[in-house]
Amino acid sequence: MPKCTINGQEVEVKAGATIMDAFYQLGMKEKIAHYCYHPSLSIAGVCRLCMVEIEGNPRLQIACNTVVTEGMKVDNNSAKVNEAVKWGMDFHLINHPLDCPICDQAGECGLQDQYMAYGKYEPEMAERKVKKRKVVDLGPRVVLDSERCVLCSRCVRFTEEVTKTNELGIFNRGDRSEIGTFEDRPLDNHYSVNTVDICPVGALTSKDFRFRQRVWLLKNAESICTGCSTGCNVNVFFNKEGVFRLKPLYNEKVNGYWMCDTGRDTYKPINRDARLLDARLSFGGDKAQAKVEYMIPLMGAKKAAEWVREAKAANNAKSVALVLTGQYSSEEYESIVSTFKADVGTDQIFHWVNNPESFESFDGLLFRGDRNPNTKGLLQTLQKHGVMDNTWKDLVAGLESGTIQTLVVAGPLDFSVFPDLQEKLALFAKAKRLVWLSSGKSELVDASSITTVQIPMRTHVEKHGTYVNHSGIAQSVKPALSVVAKAMTLSEVADVIAGRNVKREEASSPIGKRAQNEFTTQRGAL
Repeated sequence: MPKCTINGQEVEVKAGATIMDAFYQLGMKEKIAHYCYHPSLSIAGVCRLCMVEIEGNPRLQIACNTVVTEGMKVDNNSAKVNEAVKWGMDFHLINHPLDCPICDQAGECGLQDQYMAYGKYEPEMAERKVKKRKVVDLGPRVVLDSERCVLCSRCVRFTEEVTKTNELGIFNRGDRSEIGTFEDRPLDNHYSVNTVDICPVGALTSKDFRFRQRVWLLKNAESICTGCSTGCNVNVFFNKEGVFRLKPLYNEKVNGYWMCDTGRDTYKPINRDARLLDARLSFGGDKAQAKVEYMIPLMGAKKAAEWVREAKAANNAKSVALVLTGQYSSEEYESIVSTFKADVGTDQIFHWVNNPESFESFDGLLFRGDRNPNTKGLLQTLQKHGVMDNTWKDLVAGLESGTIQTLVVAGPLDFSVFPDLQEKLALFAKAKRLVWLSSGKSELVDASSITTVQIPMRTHVEKHGTYVNHSGIAQSVKPALSVVAKAMTLSEVADVIAGRNVKREEASSPIGKRAQNEFTTQRGAL
């Protein structure tokens, strides 16, 4: 493999790699100006900003399309390079509007960063800027501001090469050229918001995030997407008001640079307005006469433990059953399954599969029909404890015969993943008592006709854990924030059911004063 020197630093690259690849390999991508280059897209070479000096070559070359050769010495810090980049940038920005204060990209704009690093020139353009279309609706999720576009063509190449849907193109000529969609073909593929991520300026913006927050008011933490079994790596952007967006984080073995649009919406069930805030004990029956008691989650877990003990004493351990969805961590599965096997003494443990018809489907890029982040981890735990052979038919038979009387369900953390929720709740209502564990609130669960205790659970951004994706890659997460500080983990509920001391996991970055007060109160209660 050839070796070259970049700004005095030697690096070995694979055969056929470009100088730009070498910059990226060294972690120096911020040290070279570029708009059109992206490591997962073809080379366009249209921005002409990635100029470098190569020893022995009298002319400047573009780094994105120049292949590294053995012994090559490259420099992009010289006065000659800086001058070329400065006036190349001036050419790009001749018609760019000066609307940074209202631009959604402000604060994370490549144009701003690179102007401060390589620009700072006095513009010589005397003519008026060319006016183009503003607030162009490209599709359900993306808005275009044509005046801001620098025609890097990243978005066009993305729809050509990655999604292969070809919705975008460059239309017209000269300084009238602009990005647009073809007639009757809006930007409506399952990965459309990736075009916003790769836009180096504020030309493409996400409708969901647009004007909701300034990026410098947000913190970010690394995590995974829980929208399907791919387990894309993501950055979670949040502040004291909640989570506002997810963006893909590069992982060569899992998702590369991309994530699907469905996965981007998985931040919504994390936020407070979608969450179960307290444990709820409801006695079912006629809705007009239904009685609901609210309590802290720990007391709800103690009520669940009491029901389990009573069912076991009045009948036998087989009258208690556990239903698990693939949305919790491997550590939680190990804790709850081992508790039911060893402490409760039942092997009535079942896997609730969402959408069995499309469970094995795959769109060929990232999105999978298994809409759970840790089905693999769950199955590994069930196999370890010898309960893999339990079928859903066995659960139905046990409920219909009255053999199973107390049912504990580790329900979905995202209800949109389980369209059969109403059907399953009708089945669960055949038990005498239902323990419902979930992070989200649901009117369907509230309306259950049997005695139910609902216990709020933590989401994946509020706890430590391991999630195993479809290909067996184990990915660890750690708490980034606390939306509902009183919420519990499945392991903590298992400890209460087993009568063990609860090992409370510390909350991280509570959102707002109310969350902080809840956390303090809960710690005192425990």
